[in-house]
Amino acid sequence: QVQLVESGGGLVQAGGSLILSCAASGRTFSTGAMGWFRQAPGKEREFVAAVTRSGGTTYYADSVKGRFTISRDNDKNTVYLQMNSLKPEDTAVYYCAAGWLATTQKNQYLYWGQGTQVTVSS
Repeated sequence: QVQLVESGGGLVQAGGSLILSCAASGRTFSTGAMGWFRQAPGKEREFVAAVTRSGGTTYYADSVKGRFTISRDNDKNTVYLQMNSLKPEDTAVYYCAAGWLATTQKNQYLYWGQGTQVTVSS
């Protein structure tokens, strides 16, 4: 089992920044890639960003490309999501996920965190 705990969410004005963290514990050796997804009220959970185990390759949704940066610190078993130039449409619950492959497909991830709320006011 792998446990994932997100932190760093909150309320921010449009144009502002936030950094989300996801700390992994448990059998972390059994997972490789890490991803961030988000879910707004009444919408499906959608892909935001993913990073390979080494951190050498990253993937982003078009809607966040150029504004968000995913990174990881394997010594700390932690993945980060730096969010800049936030927009009201970025408002959602953000979830961290772990799996074998860095992919945009949520059903490929094995473990999920409980989520952290991000609210961007206009």
